[in-house]
Amino acid sequence: MAASSTFASAESRLTMAERQSLLEALRTRFLGLHTTYRLADGRQARRIYLDSAASNLLWEPAARVACQALQHYANTHAQLHFGARIMTALYAEAHQAVLDFLQADNRYTTIFCGYGVTACLNRIARVLARRRPDRDVVITTIMEHHANDLPHRKHVGRVVHVPVEKDPDGEAGKVDMARLQEAIIRHADRLNYVAITAASNVTGIVNPVHEIARMAHAVGAYVVVDAAQSAAHLPLAVDPGDPEAALDVVVLSGHKIYTPGSPGVLVARKELFLGQEPEEVGGGIVSFVDTTRYEILPHLPEREEAGTPNLPGAIALGATLRLLQHIGMDLIAEDERRLTQYALDRLSRIPRLHIYGSHRLEIAKRIGVITFNLYDLPHGLVTAALNDYFGIAVRNECFCAQPFVRQLLGIADAEGRALDSCLDTCTPREQPGMVRLSLGLYNTTDDIDAAVEALTDLVRRPDFYRQQYEPVPGSRGDWRHRSFRFEPEQVFSIEEAVRQLIDELRNGATGSDTQP
Repeated sequence: MAASSTFASAESRLTMAERQSLLEALRTRFLGLHTTYRLADGRQARRIYLDSAASNLLWEPAARVACQALQHYANTHAQLHFGARIMTALYAEAHQAVLDFLQADNRYTTIFCGYGVTACLNRIARVLARRRPDRDVVITTIMEHHANDLPHRKHVGRVVHVPVEKDPDGEAGKVDMARLQEAIIRHADRLNYVAITAASNVTGIVNPVHEIARMAHAVGAYVVVDAAQSAAHLPLAVDPGDPEAALDVVVLSGHKIYTPGSPGVLVARKELFLGQEPEEVGGGIVSFVDTTRYEILPHLPEREEAGTPNLPGAIALGATLRLLQHIGMDLIAEDERRLTQYALDRLSRIPRLHIYGSHRLEIAKRIGVITFNLYDLPHGLVTAALNDYFGIAVRNECFCAQPFVRQLLGIADAEGRALDSCLDTCTPREQPGMVRLSLGLYNTTDDIDAAVEALTDLVRRPDFYRQQYEPVPGSRGDWRHRSFRFEPEQVFSIEEAVRQLIDELRNGATGSDTQP
């Protein structure tokens, strides 16, 4: 599925001033950014979305490109009618956009699978386990998302969790490189690969993935990088110009790159798939089938993408990545760094608020992910109150990174093991967790100021907010307002939207087929 790239020539036409102007023009073009809700005090307020680490808002220009492309919609795997030929070409172009985004050459392939990195990491774990069954050890870190931990446990064998280092303030930083080196040397003969997050989804701390690649390659191991959290925030090249530092596998989540509904993305060296039958078989990947035999196509990525592809999602993701490339990930990273520093400065001045992880940017490189707790209120209550009284959307609990969160909270040992009693005592009042504020292209200093003002009020009046809420029975740390109720179906439901559409059609309304 080769496609020639014209991006390099297009990018060179934009000056720094033009790229900055493009960023400013596009940072407000996100669906849902101006959505309003009725709050607990009766106000109708625009929501402030600070939950990008979980999922980004949809970039409207990219969705528009996908809708325009769907005027030609047909399935791929055919060339003899116009629509099929166009969609096949667009699907190839989406693959190439991913390779260009990661500056990957023809030694690498892009494979779309599932709706996030979970499917990608399960896929690559199975592939590498089958490829080298004698190498049954994977090294990862305590800071990993469950998606970059559990698949390796299930499909490969033993997983070794390396701790993180402490900064001069005693806060958690990046992976402990000395301990990582020790683990790599200790397991060298059996080490299949090192699986490392490019940036923690709990603390936002960035790991030196290319340096880690050198360490892994020195003993014949691969390196698998989970870039789900970092891809929309930092530049990442699979090959920095040093073959020993080149990454073997990188996985991305389209829904965390401003494209909800797009596929998960696996970028890997083609050689890793050679000599193996695909993990999934079906239509579109075979050259011959009878009732006793079938032959798989020889070329990538087609042989690894059985079935009908998610064409709208792939095309939208391709458009998003092209937009990001034209702006420049260097510019985006610096823009976010300034906002992150502003947020850390303001949050650190709130009394009785503790930020987790190294939060001095001159010490630790990090993206715009900030986790904290208030000493006086449970994390679930804080999150509910920020939403109900201030229209601020943040996330709480353990962010699918329980070993790391428990360790940061002091309720797991140095190896990340929780007490057995944790299985029985995690009630809504006692469920461990944190509050996470996370940034996207659409966030501004005004959003940070609003969050700081809201948190300051919670710190000032903890008794008031505690009186307004009660724990939700049977939940994992959720709290609900004692009198205020928000009913989702009253805001939006599929059935009601369809009824309105039917009424509009009855009244002679027409719609455009090129708008999201």
